[in-house]
Amino acid sequence: MVLTGAEIFARVLMEQGVDTIFGYPGAAVLDLYEALYNHADSIRHILTAHEQGAAHAADGYARATGRTGVVLATSGPGATNLVTGIAAAFMDSVPMVAITGNVATDLIGKDSFQEVYITGITMPITKHNYVVQHTSELAPILREAFAIAGSGRKGPVLVDIPKNVAEGTAEYEPERALPRFLKREAEQDQILLAAEKINQASKPMLYIGGGAVASEAADLVRTLSQKGQIPGGWTIMATGVLPYEAPENLGMVGMHGRRTANLAIANADCLIAIGTRFSDRVATDTNTFAKRAFRIQIDVDPSEVNKNVSVDLSLVGDAKEILSRLLPLIEEKEHPDWMRQIRRWQMSDYVPSEQPSGLSPHRVMELVSDLAGPEALFTTDVGQHQMWAAQYLKHRSPRHFLTSGGLGAMGYGYGAAIGAKVACPDKKVIHITSDGSFHMNLNEAVTAVSYGLPIITIILNNQALGMVRQWQKIFYDKHYSATEPDRHTDYVKVAEGFGLKGFHCETLPELEEALKSALQETGPVWIECAIDKEEMVLPMIPGGGTLQQMIIK
Repeated sequence: MVLTGAEIFARVLMEQGVDTIFGYPGAAVLDLYEALYNHADSIRHILTAHEQGAAHAADGYARATGRTGVVLATSGPGATNLVTGIAAAFMDSVPMVAITGNVATDLIGKDSFQEVYITGITMPITKHNYVVQHTSELAPILREAFAIAGSGRKGPVLVDIPKNVAEGTAEYEPERALPRFLKREAEQDQILLAAEKINQASKPMLYIGGGAVASEAADLVRTLSQKGQIPGGWTIMATGVLPYEAPENLGMVGMHGRRTANLAIANADCLIAIGTRFSDRVATDTNTFAKRAFRIQIDVDPSEVNKNVSVDLSLVGDAKEILSRLLPLIEEKEHPDWMRQIRRWQMSDYVPSEQPSGLSPHRVMELVSDLAGPEALFTTDVGQHQMWAAQYLKHRSPRHFLTSGGLGAMGYGYGAAIGAKVACPDKKVIHITSDGSFHMNLNEAVTAVSYGLPIITIILNNQALGMVRQWQKIFYDKHYSATEPDRHTDYVKVAEGFGLKGFHCETLPELEEALKSALQETGPVWIECAIDKEEMVLPMIPGGGTLQQMIIK
């Protein structure tokens, strides 16, 4: 059948099972929005306050579900406003298809109104991107975009659709099957060697990254940990893979990770790294990282092998597939001496100090976690509150803690919360932020209000850009340059202006009362928590430093 490009666009989205799209309209995408209007019964469009919020919402939708998120923006500033959201998805390997409009092909290159070379801009931060030159190319390109975004190491793909391509016509035939790409599988002799080294180890240690979540391998990781009594530490992207209560769960690793988790990596004789890239926030000193261990790396992306830290054995392929082959070869055993040593280290782990009055960040996180329950989804922005949330929330499941790990985008959290709540309407969604980050994304409150999304936002207000100020306090002789903004935002009044409910809390009982009330609301709520600006995220290993340089006070 012959259809317009805009109609083909909508039909392909439905082919691929897309039921939700986040975006913001503009002149170059009016034909695409007309098609969405005509198919509103099949594809729900969520209008955000800003295109960056739409990109983060598509990201949050993808992280919460494992499905590919979709975002749509017009040409020029609409397209460029997606860039931070695309980069955040790229750094954290989140499947996303970003669709932008552009001026007609005969106007490209002529500095036309709202023309921008978005494929050139996004080339370093996408797995692939396209400019569709002819309407006949649109369907196969869109299908390929979804295939690339969701295969191998997942990530964002951008498709730029000029206006005349959307207006033009072409033959269309429905096709549900996506293009197939060759999957790389680890050799059996490598699997056997990995099992041999793990079985021989007396001090084995798991180092778990976001790839374990992306490949849906969390259950296999847990089984491996329990079967071989292998303790594990996790990066912020793997939060929830090991449940809070598991005796093998040593906590987060790296710069702000638990001392015990870092010590276990330093002293292990066999390190099994699953879906992680040995980033500088974990392997702060690559020359000393797990230097006593036989290092095994499992990763779907061959370019990550030996990139940051040299390993002794690499298993390249999907983590779920590799672990399913590895697990039957792992012996059931215990490591009592190793676990006793770990328990001794845990007795000396950092314990945050209590506030004689007021709110301590760790108590805020513990209370929020307890009242929200184990099925709640948490999103964060970036900074001190992000680390406190990673450290002290009682994480029990993967895909329940959504945060910008690699890029560290301060405006990520509210958009991600919207995407998560749209994706999982029956789950509580808690957005944890701070006064610094929240000023970058509070405009998305209008989206939550418009769609009646009961997202609870916890604002840790220390009247400072806390994480940067912490670095200035420790490393720059307390020269607080531009980190103590003199802002006088009344969050309760602003909340009321947006059409939602706001609370201000200065004590734990006040927070408990506010949170219990918020959990009963049918719309969004803000809860401001006043905290001391001298509160720091500890422990802390300086950038490029070693475990011996860990700061604990």
